[in-house]
Amino acid sequence: MIGGGKWVRVATEAELPAGEMIPLTVEGHNIAVYHLDNGEFHATDNVCTHQFALLTDGWLEDCYIECPLHAGRFDVRTGKGQGDPIDVDLKVFAVKVEDGAVLVMV
Repeated sequence: MIGGGKWVRVATEAELPAGEMIPLTVEGHNIAVYHLDNGEFHATDNVCTHQFALLTDGWLEDCYIECPLHAGRFDVRTGKGQGDPIDVDLKVFAVKVEDGAVLVMV
């Protein structure tokens, strides 16, 4: 997990309903922020590590994001690839919610 940076407000809880995700560029990082159905927020790099594809163009199911290009899947909580064709995990970013604001550590 990337840490030691600064917290940046990226959205409000209301702007990102459960089960949805948004692409963002924050401090030069191409990030995907996910709001899981269980209420948790997570953030990862938004570019698949297999080939260039935006993960937010893919499908979010439970805690997994599926790349739209070759159906590689990642656990958005840990960034871990879930098998072929993924051989490099995603970077993950710390996320917190304060007073209804979603913040990401960059």
